[in-house]
Amino acid sequence: MYLKDYYGILNIKPSASQAEIKKAYRMLALQYHPDKHNNDAEAQIHFSEIKEAYEILTNPSKKEYYLQQRWYNQSLGKRKMQSETTPFLVLQQSLELERHVAGIDVFRMDSGGLKDYILDLLSIDTIEKLKDFNDTTANLEIIKALLRAAHPLPKIFMEEVLNRLRLLATKDNQALHLIEKQQTHSSQKHKYQQYSIIVIIVITIILCSLIHFASR
Repeated sequence: MYLKDYYGILNIKPSASQAEIKKAYRMLALQYHPDKHNNDAEAQIHFSEIKEAYEILTNPSKKEYYLQQRWYNQSLGKRKMQSETTPFLVLQQSLELERHVAGIDVFRMDSGGLKDYILDLLSIDTIEKLKDFNDTTANLEIIKALLRAAHPLPKIFMEEVLNRLRLLATKDNQALHLIEKQQTHSSQKHKYQQYSIIVIIVITIILCSLIHFASR
């Protein structure tokens, strides 16, 4: 997935503070404002990107979502540069993903990006290579790490991840048990969320009715 480099657009480091982001934006906005370039099309496009970068990097929710996508993209790029797939390498990447997910706000999480990342990490080709190694201990640890990383996913995305993990688990009863346990938990969480919405709607209707009758 193509992702704009907002830090590059503003000519700042990823570690830049809010004050540094604002300073870079003001300087570039002044430099590339269309009014200073006779409404030149190229200047307008560049100014629009500068404004977009500033809006994303100064909005906490949008910035966190962007940083997740950026991390996924960078990690995918590093993995594609690696020539050999080994159980140790896949386990290392799975644990790294688990740590990344543990450090983000799940309510602002890019669920689709996380799902795609796991499916890419555990592609059909990778699974076949892991099976050739026949390292059942490493495969089990990979499954455990990815189950923990996938824990926040909604049911619709979780199903895809669990189906992919089943391909790696094959006849490992312990791994299959953990996968089925996760599926049960995901289904229960989904039902709870549905019931919660219904309860909230019912309570809202009751409160509105009480307010209506009380005001008569």
